[in-house]
Amino acid sequence: MKIISAEFHKSSAKVSQCPKEDRPEYAFIGRSNVGKSSLINKLCKRKALAKTSSTPGKTQLVNHFNIDNSWYLVDLPGFGYAKVSKTLRATFGALITDYLANRKNLMCLFVLIDSRIPMQEIDLAFMNSMIENGVPIAIVFTKTDKLNKEQFATNMKKYEEELLEFWEELPPVFYTSSKNGLGSGEILSFIDDLNSKF
Repeated sequence: MKIISAEFHKSSAKVSQCPKEDRPEYAFIGRSNVGKSSLINKLCKRKALAKTSSTPGKTQLVNHFNIDNSWYLVDLPGFGYAKVSKTLRATFGALITDYLANRKNLMCLFVLIDSRIPMQEIDLAFMNSMIENGVPIAIVFTKTDKLNKEQFATNMKKYEEELLEFWEELPPVFYTSSKNGLGSGEILSFIDDLNSKF
């Protein structure tokens, strides 16, 4: 699948403000500064569709993007560290929880993880929570271009071993780079397949 048109649709501070659930949607989430906006821009082949920033916690609303007038790509607020108040962080948490619990047209939640660093407890806790609550997830490792082949192989093997201590099998896994486009085609093919089942 190739994306022909990608346009910002709307931002929502409450789930009740989100668009009608009349088409499949795919949400992207990760800890602050994981490279979420850069990956979204790469997938859509747009330089500034999603706003990138060196300041963690930039995304504070649920942002819907209209893709080819047939599905939504959703940019969710990051979790974990962000240079915002505790009250605002709590609001992020409530908004994310409400969204994930109530969007019936959510086909998959792509959980982004920085491939360069060891497994973070907050990532594991978040993914376990999603699985326990029946939210379909896929793991997306970002910034793989910043590792050499040996580092990449070592890190991915360790992640797999640690995750299989908790799960019987891994969810779909994608290895990406917003610099060279690695993994973009695989993610879009995965989305295309799920769209046919909506």
